[in-house]
Amino acid sequence: MTQSTDLGPEDRKIITLARSARARNGVPEGAAVRDETGRTYVAGTVALESLKLSALQTAVAMAVASGARSLEAAAVVTEAEAASDADRAAVRDLGGAETPVLLAGPDGELRATVSAG
Repeated sequence: MTQSTDLGPEDRKIITLARSARARNGVPEGAAVRDETGRTYVAGTVALESLKLSALQTAVAMAVASGARSLEAAAVVTEAEAASDADRAAVRDLGGAETPVLLAGPDGELRATVSAG
């Protein structure tokens, strides 16, 4: 587990963006990913009758739809204790097994850093 003080500014930024998306949209999760060029993609949980995506799956889909070729890092802000297997798989599909997934609580404090693999 990594403490938030150990995070670089770019990782702190994606946690802040994810937290903001969660609060702004009133959804259970907010997420942000950073691609190979440094661009960020921010999303909240999608819960439609015909479509259900976690915030992290939505952020990865937005990156893919915008032409990202890989991911440098991902962050999810949630009350859950761990990143789901489906979330880690989505990050792994675009970023590879070593892409870090930062898991933060609703207060923005980092709980854990895990690899997508």
